[in-house]
Amino acid sequence: MTQEIQNLWPELMWIKNEDLREKTAKTWELALEKSVLTADDLQKIPFTLLAGPDLKVSFMAHKRCVVHVAKEAGEKMNFFFKTDMPVDMDVLISGAILADVGKLLEYELDKNGKSFQGKYGKYLRHPFSGVSLAEQCGVPPAVCHIIATHAGEGDMVKRTVEAYIVHHADFMTFEPFKERLK
Repeated sequence: MTQEIQNLWPELMWIKNEDLREKTAKTWELALEKSVLTADDLQKIPFTLLAGPDLKVSFMAHKRCVVHVAKEAGEKMNFFFKTDMPVDMDVLISGAILADVGKLLEYELDKNGKSFQGKYGKYLRHPFSGVSLAEQCGVPPAVCHIIATHAGEGDMVKRTVEAYIVHHADFMTFEPFKERLK
C-alpha cells in the first residue's frame, strides 16, 4: 500500500483481513493511475456533481464520513442483533471505502480545476466502473456487490446487509445536501 493511499484512507487499517485491506488499497491505486484526478484533487472537488456551486463538502470529506457512519452502524447492529443478523465488518468497511472509487473515472476537470462528468462517465456510472476496478484487483464478490448496489442501480437487486448499510450511509449524507441546495 502506498503512502499516498494510506494518507487518503487511514480507515483502511480498520480492515482486519490483510489481504482484503491490500486489495482495497490496490483498487484506489489503480483508480488514481487511470484518472485525471490526483489525491489532492479529491480533497478539493465537491463530492457530487448533482448539487450546485454552493456545495463546499469535498469528495474525501463525504467519502470518509460514509465509511465512519457505516462502521458505527455495523458495530451497533452486531451489538444488538448478534448472530440474528451478523455484519461482516471487513466487507462493510472495504465496500464503504470502495463505493465511489469509480467516480475517479467518471469525473474530469476543466481548465479552472472544476469537476464535471467526462465522456467515460456519460456511458458508465461509477457503480459499474468501480466494480470493474475492484475485480481487476481481486476484490471479493461480497465487496463488489456493495459497490454495484450502493447507488440507485442497486434498487433492482436484493442487497446484502452490508450493502444496505453502505447504501443508507451514503444517501443519508447526500440527500440533505441535495435538498438544501435546491
